[in-house]
Amino acid sequence: MRKKYYAVALFFIFSIVNAQNIPMKLITPSYLKKGDTIAIVAPAGILKNRKHVIDKAKELAESWGLKVMYGKNMFHQNNHFAGTDDERCQDFQNALDNPNIKAIWCARGGYGSVRILDKLDFSKFKRDPKWVIGYSDITAFHNHIHNLGIETLHAMMGTSMQDTPEKIAHTITTFKKALFGEKLEYSVSSSKKNRRGNVEGELVGGNIAILASMLGSESQISTEGKILFIEEIGEYKYSIDRMLQSLKRANYFTKVKGVIVGGMTKVKKNSTPWGNSIEQLILEVLPKDIPVMFNFPAGHEPDNRALIFGRNVQLSIDTKKALVIFK
Repeated sequence: MRKKYYAVALFFIFSIVNAQNIPMKLITPSYLKKGDTIAIVAPAGILKNRKHVIDKAKELAESWGLKVMYGKNMFHQNNHFAGTDDERCQDFQNALDNPNIKAIWCARGGYGSVRILDKLDFSKFKRDPKWVIGYSDITAFHNHIHNLGIETLHAMMGTSMQDTPEKIAHTITTFKKALFGEKLEYSVSSSKKNRRGNVEGELVGGNIAILASMLGSESQISTEGKILFIEEIGEYKYSIDRMLQSLKRANYFTKVKGVIVGGMTKVKKNSTPWGNSIEQLILEVLPKDIPVMFNFPAGHEPDNRALIFGRNVQLSIDTKKALVIFK
């Protein structure tokens, strides 16, 4: 009971200081322990012919001593989506409200999270926060929940288990570490395109297309004084440029402290050659005096390292290596 009152008090304080644009540490949901229950739900794309993959995700969580519940409607189909908006919303709402569920693990992304975002009631979740886990389209939840003052986990989803264990070894290891509260620290060989520097700040971000789609809504995050992570998949360079320019015009990058660029996967070729590299497109929209790290292993590749959004990180980049250390 004390924990719930503490969470309410923290959220009330967060609301006041946030209105005055004063930085404040976000609420960390309780780390998991053996015997806890995790819910797997599908808030977006269809899981057609993927039950065997989701069953592997269930087996993985159970091997860590966790109990697993499936969303009632998870394997339904409504055209592109894993059930109707109401069905997907019902599963997510049940997971938010159930006090026995300690984490909500999204089965996959695709598209559809934004369609249920405003249908959800987060009041019980704010009193008793739990981890919300996923990437790509799940960026919509990361952003919205960030504005509620609660940390989230950018990490593998259920469908990540379609890859071989060897390919996703680091993905699984870092996900477990983050979920159970172990230290996260990454060292990556430095790209020649990196901009050197050493900064510390709150980590935010996600998929570029979803970040752009949040502009102008209550789910748009502030990047002021923060370290921004971005990744993307399956877009033309002109489309990536359009999204970056939209974010720039909305002053998204004006006061950012640093940027971590994850996987830019399966970039499509323009019929007319675009000319600039992805790195050039990104550097062009960013302030010239901030550190920028490329090729961080997170996003749509099998190697998708866990990141805690809302947590302070130290970003250190030199000519040989780049470090990301969670505080």
